[in-house]
Amino acid sequence: MNIILHDNGLHLRFAPLTLTRPVGDLRVGILTNKERWERWIPEAVVSFQTEQYISKKFPRVSGEFEIEVNAVIIPNEALAATILHLEDNQILMSEDTWIARRGTASEKIKWTEKHPLELKQRWDLFRLNDEVLVADYLLLTGGRKSQHISVSNTVIGDPSLIFIEAGASVEGSFLNTTSGPIYIGKEAEVMEGSMIRGPFSLGEHAVVKMGAKIYGATTVGPYCKVGGEVSNCIFQAYSNKGHDGFLGNSLVGEWCNFGADSNTSNLKNNYSMIRSWSYEEGREVETSLQFMGVCMGDHSKCAINTMFNTATVVGVSCNVFGGEFPKKFIPSFSWGAVNGTELFDLKKAKEAANSMMSRRGLELAEGDIYIFDYLSKYGG
Repeated sequence: MNIILHDNGLHLRFAPLTLTRPVGDLRVGILTNKERWERWIPEAVVSFQTEQYISKKFPRVSGEFEIEVNAVIIPNEALAATILHLEDNQILMSEDTWIARRGTASEKIKWTEKHPLELKQRWDLFRLNDEVLVADYLLLTGGRKSQHISVSNTVIGDPSLIFIEAGASVEGSFLNTTSGPIYIGKEAEVMEGSMIRGPFSLGEHAVVKMGAKIYGATTVGPYCKVGGEVSNCIFQAYSNKGHDGFLGNSLVGEWCNFGADSNTSNLKNNYSMIRSWSYEEGREVETSLQFMGVCMGDHSKCAINTMFNTATVVGVSCNVFGGEFPKKFIPSFSWGAVNGTELFDLKKAKEAANSMMSRRGLELAEGDIYIFDYLSKYGG
């Protein structure tokens, strides 16, 4: 079986995160939708139908038995069981939203249960993270036994809602599960003095630095390092916010770095509803939210003491520095973004990316280089 996660034309709606990855590869909760489908249907090969330039890195894998799935739908057990029984040329619909289809999709099948969780806007990632993280926790830990919780920790709430994977280390920390579970991935580390309120997820090989203050619902993806004060944020993977400073209601891509004591505003001074840059509309749009921090695309960095305005959007491969607030929208490959913005030379941008990746024994792959070249030429 081949499951194809279809972007459904929403590539720019979730940008800048989806300037470098398909919609179905966005992390929300503990997992990406690709990882969820692989767990619900282990025999399936899961791939993507996405923008042509992104498909160089994330190709579609075709086969005789294909089911296309709407990439913005968060799957669950009932959905997985239903799509397995879709016949040729059938499409599963919930209200006006298509969920899955085979062939020409000429015959409509109605989903009669509660409408599944659906990502409709970029900010739904952190807005729905609480609910999705709890569901992922149950999916990953059901019927399994956690590592022993060290007596050096102080647990507030139900200790059975803490799951520590093999090889992980949690010592001398405060773990509070009264608002949701806490999941610690393989080989991850929570350093002493950390204070964590669930729901919270720490990916494999990720680190919470000493004395961190983390509020739910927060997801720290694989190989990230996080310190300071963090509230309702999602880090995709391989990104660092290792020092003091506040980050709230924010979305961080891969290979990003926050300089020491960088801070993000997530609430306007007059408490009004927030407007934020939309790549899809090419302008700021109303969000109907009162809290929103920064959204930072892959390979972007900011210097020490950087101050981000409420709802700042940073593109791919930006280097943000200066003594004042940066602009609220920083296009990809920006150098500076405070008292005037220059273009980050493409060759130097690739060198900077490889320098950071080499510390983890990695480098830009052919697909990554193609994405960099495309975005530098056509904008982002």
